[in-house]
Amino acid sequence: MIEFSPDDLKQLESKGISKEKVLNQIETFKSGIPFVQLKKAATVSDGILLFSEKEQEELVRYFEDSRESLDLLKFVPASGAASRMFKAMFNFLDSYNPSKEKLKDYFNRTGDNAVQKFLDDRENLPFFQLIQERISGKTESLDEEAYLFVKEMLSETGLNYGFYPKGLLPFHQYDSDLATPFEEHLKEASHYSSTDGKANLHFTISVQHEDMFESEHEKAAPKVSGTTGTEFTVTYSNQKPSTDTIAVDLENQPFRKGDGSILFRPGGHGALIENLNEQDADVIFIKNIDNVMIDENLEAVCDSKKVLAGVLLQVQAKAFSYAKLLEEEVSEEKLEEIKEFLEKDLNVRFQNDFNTMDNSEKQNMIGNRLNRPIRICGMVKNEGEPGGGPFWIVSQEGTVSLQIVESAQVDLSNPEQEALLKNSTHFNPVDLVCGVRNYKGEKYNLLDYVDHKQGFITGKTQEGKELKALELPGLWNGGMAYWNTIFVEVPLVTFNPVKTVNDLLKPTHQA
Repeated sequence: MIEFSPDDLKQLESKGISKEKVLNQIETFKSGIPFVQLKKAATVSDGILLFSEKEQEELVRYFEDSRESLDLLKFVPASGAASRMFKAMFNFLDSYNPSKEKLKDYFNRTGDNAVQKFLDDRENLPFFQLIQERISGKTESLDEEAYLFVKEMLSETGLNYGFYPKGLLPFHQYDSDLATPFEEHLKEASHYSSTDGKANLHFTISVQHEDMFESEHEKAAPKVSGTTGTEFTVTYSNQKPSTDTIAVDLENQPFRKGDGSILFRPGGHGALIENLNEQDADVIFIKNIDNVMIDENLEAVCDSKKVLAGVLLQVQAKAFSYAKLLEEEVSEEKLEEIKEFLEKDLNVRFQNDFNTMDNSEKQNMIGNRLNRPIRICGMVKNEGEPGGGPFWIVSQEGTVSLQIVESAQVDLSNPEQEALLKNSTHFNPVDLVCGVRNYKGEKYNLLDYVDHKQGFITGKTQEGKELKALELPGLWNGGMAYWNTIFVEVPLVTFNPVKTVNDLLKPTHQA
């Protein structure tokens, strides 16, 4: 039995977390989270749509013809810090001393290819000139210059890029002008999520970076407005303390810090379902902060987004007309027609006992499956990137559905499951277009469509002690498990994430 002290209860109250919620999380640690059961990978013609050039043009036109009457919003998870991008560079600063060792000897000793590539190609970084000007005349050898370049980039007395949020680092260089992901997202928004010359964006950010984002907004928005004729309204939110999850020790007791307080940890990007739930628009575009492209590829990427939005609007129009019909009792033939639409267009699968139900039960079941948020998810061909992908899965209740599944959710000790994961043809680039309102224009409560059994338990250490941490179901994994889902193949050019600083050296980030 878990006993909470008065101080514990005060701590819970200050975070907005109920005692019951904590106890439920502890039970989750005790019982564990079952692996997702993969049935098969989604493929083109079996869960993934692939449109011809002509069909894409028609979908873009459908969206363009509809957009002026719609509330559009771009939602960008942007709380990620850049520190992970520079992990290899921080290690380099800790382990290399230019006064004691030549750089080539260091590379021979460590085999550090990432740092070697970074230093060899650093002239192609968008911030190369900025750093060079700051360190000019301060070094006596090329080795020392290379070391000082990295130090100036990361140290608190230098540019301090390791502290930055990813969204505010210089990613692209256009002549003498540097552009951040924040600015690039504004450019994108002007193309596909604007109505009547106005675009709305929402960024989820960390509290410590709020002033930095506001400052970048003041600088970037007028610049992009000047070139696109678009007026931007940008709002922000933070991951809520109430979505933090308790950490436990190896005996599943609350993990306590040195001061006796309970350790809570951020719940992962799945916590952002609450931030998304507070947004309200006809169409919400979701894309990660670090997945941006240079101007040369902007049109292709934005057209791809319009294709996804066209798919959403077309299928939604049909779903809404059927939902309205279901307000009254409908014939068996009409129910069969709607069921066929759900199966063919929205990838809904019904359990075997559906056919034994009477008409009233069938209508309730069909209405329940029809009246849900809809997500159209772009999928790129699998190029070996780590991460999630599109699969048909079987729930513990036996229901089959289309889901985005992360490798951590799969039992890799099971050869069949591992083979299904490894041989999947497509990859999730986090490229979503969402419909979150019903046919009456009322917003769904997105928290009703989360599969809480799709979280993650991971091992961590704190103050030298082992602990178990709980991540909430991922935003586009279990966080949207009970949405109606359509997967669409999108071009590889739409996927240009920057996971390490060396990704900025790729041709797709060279303006």
